[in-house]
This record gives sequence, C-alpha cells and structure tokens, in this order.
Amino acid sequence: MGHPLESSFSITFKPFKSYMTNLSIIEVKSPGDRKDFLDVARQIYRDDPHWVCPLEDNIESVFDPERNNFHKEGQCTRWVLTDGQGKLIGRIAAFINAKKALTYDVPTGGCGFFECTNVPDAARLLFDTAREWLAARGMKAMEGPINFGENDMWWGLLVEGFTMPYYGLNYNPPYYKAFFEDYGFQVSYEQISNRIDLRKSFPERFTKIANWVAKKGGYTFQHLDMKDFGKYARDFMEVYNDGWDDFAHFTPIKEATVYETFRKMKPVADENLIWFAYNGTEPIAFVVLLPDTNELIRNLNGKLNLFGKLKFVWNKFTVKHKRMRAVVMGTKHAYRNLGVESALFVRLKEYVAPLSHYQEVELSWVGDFNKKMIAVHQATGAEFAKRHVTYSFSFPA
Repeated sequence: MGHPLESSFSITFKPFKSYMTNLSIIEVKSPGDRKDFLDVARQIYRDDPHWVCPLEDNIESVFDPERNNFHKEGQCTRWVLTDGQGKLIGRIAAFINAKKALTYDVPTGGCGFFECTNVPDAARLLFDTAREWLAARGMKAMEGPINFGENDMWWGLLVEGFTMPYYGLNYNPPYYKAFFEDYGFQVSYEQISNRIDLRKSFPERFTKIANWVAKKGGYTFQHLDMKDFGKYARDFMEVYNDGWDDFAHFTPIKEATVYETFRKMKPVADENLIWFAYNGTEPIAFVVLLPDTNELIRNLNGKLNLFGKLKFVWNKFTVKHKRMRAVVMGTKHAYRNLGVESALFVRLKEYVAPLSHYQEVELSWVGDFNKKMIAVHQATGAEFAKRHVTYSFSFPA
C-alpha cells in the first residue's frame, strides 16, 4: 500500500481539526533532519536539571538497518515538528515489528521517541502522523511510547519518580501523561522500577535462602568472562527465550540481537556485575547489571565525537560510580521459586560491597503482570523508585 504522507503536508487529519495552522511536520530523510530530530530533546529539556542527553549514536542506531536487526522483520520512520518560525517543537517515530504485530488481537504497531512542547495541538498532530502511517500499512492499533527494539531501552512513559533517570530509561515532563490519555491511549501495563540501598544488608530471610541455594549440590555461579563472550551470549539467549516465553506478545531473541546488545554495553560493562547460574552445565538464570552510564556522560551533551570520547575516557577514570541498573533478569521456568535469583544477588553483593563507592542499584523494570519477579524485588528489601506506563490506542473505524 502506498505511503499517504508526503514529507511535508497540510494538516487535515480526523478527528481533530483544531491544529494551529502554522505547524509543519517533516519526515526525517536528510542529515539535517536527523540532527533536528536529536535537537528536539535538547530544546525540551534545556532547563531540566534531571535530564541527561542520551548518546546520539545510540538513538541513531535504532533507525539504522545496518545496526538494528529489527529492520529485517519490520520498518520504521520518524518526523520532526516545527512552528511558524521554524522552531523545533516536537518529534515522534513509528515502527512495525512484523513478527510481533500479528500476535495482538488486531495488528499493532508502535510509536516512540515522542517529545513535544506543552502544546496539545502539536501533540495531537504527532500522534495522528504516526497513526496514519501505521494505518496505511495495515495496523489497527499502536502501543507507545516504545522502542523499535528490545524493551530494556526507551520503553514506557514516566508517570511517577521524576528524578535523574538511569541510562536507557525514558524520562519526560509530567504533562506528557495528559497528552497520551487525552488522545485516547489506554494503559496497557505498568512498569515498576525499585531501588536497593547497597549500604544496607539484605533481609535475613533473603540471605539465608541465598546461602542455602549457593551450597546446593549441582548449582554453580559464574560472572561474565569477555574472553568467552560467545558462550555467555548463547547461555543468555537460552535462558531468556525459556524464561520469557509465557508473556504476551513475546518473540524469541536472536543471537545477532544478543551480540549487538552486549556490544553496546561493552564500553561501560563490568564483567563482575553480570552473573549466570548453572545446574551442572545447563544455564538456568542470569542477572545483568550495568554501572549507570548517565554518571559518565552528563557533560557530553549526547556527543561522542573526538572531544566527547576524550571526556568519556577521563570520566571513566575520575567519576566514581554511585549507581547501577539491573537491566534484565531471567530464570528458566523449571527453576523459578527455588531461590536461584537470591543467590545471584548475594554473589553480586560480595563483589560490590568492598568497593564502597556503589550506593544503589535500580531494579528496572518489572511489568505489573510479572508477579514472580515483583516478589523477587520485594524479597531483596527494594523500595519503589519509578513507574512507567506502556499505553495502547485502537484506531477509530
């Protein structure tokens, strides 16, 4: 089906007819457009002390078919919005994961990387633009804000906990919630992030279970060894695809995606913060923690050019990490509720505690549908930190 949208067009979408007549929306095509897409966020957050500009290359990689394997099974595009004076005031992206789209009750695409000044007409135009593009390609609904990739990055709208974000977690002004809900988006699920204060001990019961499991015959625990990266990538994929396959709209992760994910993590990863559990030689669980990249890039403004790389290297040697993020955890079905996760956390604590500069770890995020993992968070003594929401919107007939 042909694309109904030109790169710049008049505003005639339904059901809204109240757009400011001087808004102009442009589909991103040129290097200048790509720069504008990145600069929108800088305009929105220029006075926000909590926001940390993401690395430009990480955002651009989402839209690069050479670096994002999801392009092989889908498609995406993005737009920037300007006012009558040519000032950047908004942006949005739309994407279709061909494998996942048909796992819903109706074909469902996604929108994300939404940013907008506090102008409701502008927000509606951005949502309408994504909707029209998706509808022209057979979609009947969209989720948002989500990523054209795995859900560990840039996923969900922040609705509670407006503090400095961990890298990869969406951060946005509080008024975005009204934009989504006034447009007609409905809550699909909530994503809860919890915080562990590493200066405190784990609850006694949690530690007892962990120590008992650690001594159990057959179980062993290993941290990542980059020299044997391929083995651990395959172990990660095996556990992930078993442990997550009972969740709605799950699609198995591929080895190429695991390699790309680990490649992106490598500059900040600490092997001792990525742990695997085994029963004999069988991988049964893992937990991946990363030092918070935002602590290293706060003064880079998203740019990793030569000067930015020099500052990044300097920061790595001079900035003592206080924060870590648990990016993803997984346990095979057959080993749930056996305390394996507890043992992994205790192994991590044994490494982290003597370093003293680590003060907290954020367990992010767990869906409100994942009762077992919520119970693991609670068992560690973690406290609430943030709430994100993934919305869905069914297109009017």
